[in-house]
Amino acid sequence: MRHYHAKGLLPEPERDHSGYRRYDATAMVDLIRIRTLAEAGVPLARIRELLRADEEEFAAAVADIDKRLRAEIRQRQRHRERIAHLAAGDNLVLPPMVVDHLDRLRALGVDERIVRVERDGWIPLVARSPERVPEWMARKCEQLDDPQFVGFYFALGQALDRTDDDPLLVELAEELAVYITQLVDERGRTTSTTRTSNRPWSR
Repeated sequence: MRHYHAKGLLPEPERDHSGYRRYDATAMVDLIRIRTLAEAGVPLARIRELLRADEEEFAAAVADIDKRLRAEIRQRQRHRERIAHLAAGDNLVLPPMVVDHLDRLRALGVDERIVRVERDGWIPLVARSPERVPEWMARKCEQLDDPQFVGFYFALGQALDRTDDDPLLVELAEELAVYITQLVDERGRTTSTTRTSNRPWSR
């Protein structure tokens, strides 16, 4: 009460013959209005104006305040969701199918350093061409069904602990180059066959 008296929002009633200040029902209603508006973040200067407003103006102001509060709630909810995502790891920047792929690599026992490299490679791809992610991921799933391809993951993980002049690195690079060339050739033949089969026959 004294706080709002000092701010000029709530007038002090006259003291009675016993020296007490007695507040009537109107004062109590005003006090509830002041506290409710203040707790809603309404500046005291604005509250002072609202207390002098008529019922129509007061109702319109309350509607505006409610609109502002709902907007703030939505904004805070978005902040909460973003904060929650910070603890989501790969989910923060990668779609679920890519996250599942990385989890599959971990389940296979692929070195975490290799998984991180692959994750870092997916981030710009997803950002640049998100519509192609399903196509690329389908290929990755096919490759992980090939034991030889999975073996390269393990070999690369072991290679990280070897020196640059280790001859096994050269051997691994050659094997990987041959494998990738075969994949490209096979995909090229498949694409060529598909295009031919879809070409209309002509006399």
